[in-house]
Amino acid sequence: QLQLVESGGGLVQPGGSLRLSCAASGFTLDYYAIGWFRQAPGKEREGVSCISSSDGSTYYADSVKGRFTISRDNAKNTVYLQMNSLKPEDTAVYYCAAGYYSGSCKRADFGSWGQGTQVTVSS
Repeated sequence: QLQLVESGGGLVQPGGSLRLSCAASGFTLDYYAIGWFRQAPGKEREGVSCISSSDGSTYYADSVKGRFTISRDNAKNTVYLQMNSLKPEDTAVYYCAAGYYSGSCKRADFGSWGQGTQVTVSS
């Protein structure tokens, strides 16, 4: 059974950092693009960052460029999202998903989703 499990969320002060992990079981991440998405209360789920399966190409939403870094460790079957200089507007439930990379983070390209992890940025 294909499963993705996110971890690493929590409460952090503005300017702080968190590293989210997306661990896969039941399949090998190597063959899939992985995306990180987030959904704040009352808002649509949006693509934050995605990484391809082939050449490691990455995409970042403008709102997180220069602050977030996506990476994958195929040996650990895990993808990470390092989040630095966090802002209150980064507060959301963060989801990882497996799918196909088309140069951006289109929700329609990703079909297998984790359960999400809450990130709260507040003083």
